[in-house]
Amino acid sequence: MRAARLIKMVLLLQARPSMTAAELAAELEVSERTITRDAQALSEAGVPVYADRGRTGGYRLIGGYRTRLTGLGRSEAEALFLSGVPGALREMGLADAASAARLKVSAALMPSLRDASQNASQRFHLDAPGWFRETPAPELLPAVADAVWDDRRVTARYCRQDTEVERELEPYGLVLKAGVWYLCARVPESGVYRVYRIDRFTAVVAGEERFARDEEFDLPGFWEERAEQFARAILRSEAVVRLSEAGVRQLPYATDRAVAREAMGTAGEPDAAGRVTVTLPVENEDVAYAQLLSLGPEAEVLGPPGLRARFAEAAARAAALYR
Repeated sequence: MRAARLIKMVLLLQARPSMTAAELAAELEVSERTITRDAQALSEAGVPVYADRGRTGGYRLIGGYRTRLTGLGRSEAEALFLSGVPGALREMGLADAASAARLKVSAALMPSLRDASQNASQRFHLDAPGWFRETPAPELLPAVADAVWDDRRVTARYCRQDTEVERELEPYGLVLKAGVWYLCARVPESGVYRVYRIDRFTAVVAGEERFARDEEFDLPGFWEERAEQFARAILRSEAVVRLSEAGVRQLPYATDRAVAREAMGTAGEPDAAGRVTVTLPVENEDVAYAQLLSLGPEAEVLGPPGLRARFAEAAARAAALYR
């Protein structure tokens, strides 16, 4: 336990010019007194940890000291090689950089761990796009990725419905969702963060000016919040559905799993036929028709009346075909 903490402390000090005892204690989840003892132990072991005294003081490494990655365990080394997504790196134009980084990490590992890269690649592969979808990488993705890495403002033109709009943007981060690339960016004039589909950009020009990034911006948290808002915003209607036991099992495959869970939360006791009635949030009647049609006779649509009429008509046509 302590050995792992000491290694992490050295790596933290390698990554930053200086850290206070309070900062190190927060990162390592120990007391400041423990940090003092750990720094002394590292110094006695030959690691040049220097303590700057005073209110603005802290700990730092002197003499350009760097440690080799001999503190990594096998599971840690294998997890490290899983951290990159090959397809996504290739689409952003970073495949060569990622390959070089993996080689350098492999060279720094102990001989007994140098097969970690091969072990990981043989046991895990991420194929992000959904089945039966062609999702070519957007042509402008590398240019957007460069601007994201360099914190450079961009002038972007993108298609919004039937018009083309130009915006000045501060590109904060990229998200790959189900094979589709999105840019999370701040609009300088309003300070509002927005999400843009990169395949809708028609032009992206990065300027020389770098923007001051808000260090409190949390990309995963922002995306999760916006994705939830989007999912709720498009569910403007409801359908009342009577499901068989098989229909209950199949509902998560016909619609979004979270929506299916929400619908099942509205279910009452099964009726005499063993069916339950649920209220299902839906985008509109057309989407609900396409989704629920896949359940066949395992779902009876009770409302709204227009949707029920469509299913009654579809059932009559299907019966005529198989009569």
